[in-house]
Amino acid sequence: MKRSNNVTNIAATTASNGTASSQAAPHRKNAAQRNRSDSPYQGRTAQKDNPTQLIIKQAVEFLIRQVEAGKSETLAAYLTAMARFHNYSFGNIVAIARQRPTATRVAGFGTWKEMGRFVKHGEKGIQILAPMIGFRRRNTEAAQNTDGDTSTKRPPVLIGFRAVYVFDVAQTEGEELPEFAHNISGEVGRKRDRLIDFLAQQNIALEFNERIAPALGVSYGGKIALLPGQSKPEEFVTLVHETAHELLHKAERRTFTTATVRETEAEAVAFIVGQSIGLEMGNASSDYIQMYNGNATLLAESLEVIQRTSAVILAAIRDNESSEPATEPEQVAAAS
Repeated sequence: MKRSNNVTNIAATTASNGTASSQAAPHRKNAAQRNRSDSPYQGRTAQKDNPTQLIIKQAVEFLIRQVEAGKSETLAAYLTAMARFHNYSFGNIVAIARQRPTATRVAGFGTWKEMGRFVKHGEKGIQILAPMIGFRRRNTEAAQNTDGDTSTKRPPVLIGFRAVYVFDVAQTEGEELPEFAHNISGEVGRKRDRLIDFLAQQNIALEFNERIAPALGVSYGGKIALLPGQSKPEEFVTLVHETAHELLHKAERRTFTTATVRETEAEAVAFIVGQSIGLEMGNASSDYIQMYNGNATLLAESLEVIQRTSAVILAAIRDNESSEPATEPEQVAAAS
């Protein structure tokens, strides 16, 4: 697939009751979509016991309703949340985006306190899910087989999830926070080189070729070609776009997605990665959501692979040392 010159960029601790106390891509309209009955996300239409999938289902349905009502800025908020909170689980990202679309940095009540900031009185927390880790009880037979050996430690296991509350930095006051290292404006820095190194590790060749014009980049499956002469930010975004194709669309997923879906997914990944490192990425396109024709299952699947692919690329290009402190959502996101 290729990224062309006329691409339209796609925009973009815990309080018991969740309230602070006084103490403290190229696109084509009307694209035919294939409804896959065997999709692993089909079950989201009838959720039972999985709280994470229920959050995703509700958030996607809310997104569709908002866009159908002409509020395309909701889509921008979802993609922007993916850029800002790419270390979090998909379920928690959409939960944050739905409850507080303007959130930029979130942490639990206790974490903000440790950083010298306090949640303002009356602020309502953002509900997310945190994993509950425990130990399975040994049954009688297993206990007897240990022959009294108590040195063997039982591995911790995930036993469920519980609701916790986080707060956006705008809901807090106190000491000023340091500027984070990734807050750069229009500068790619060494991240281009790290992305090229990542491609080499994936056995994906990179070349510059004038003959691909007017396309800015082309993904061939195991090889990416870029048009020479692009600005550094544009070249980087193009390279991310084509990398997304290489990671997403060269295997099974290619067989059940249309060209329009594949191009839009790659452009969404480019938007998220670019915005995460501080590049100006343009505006959101409501056509992205409209092309799914209200199919919440297909949309949820697409958004989730976009988030996962963005996280993989961002992990590959991140700085070795980061000045950004870990927050409670980052600690619980992997299991939620």
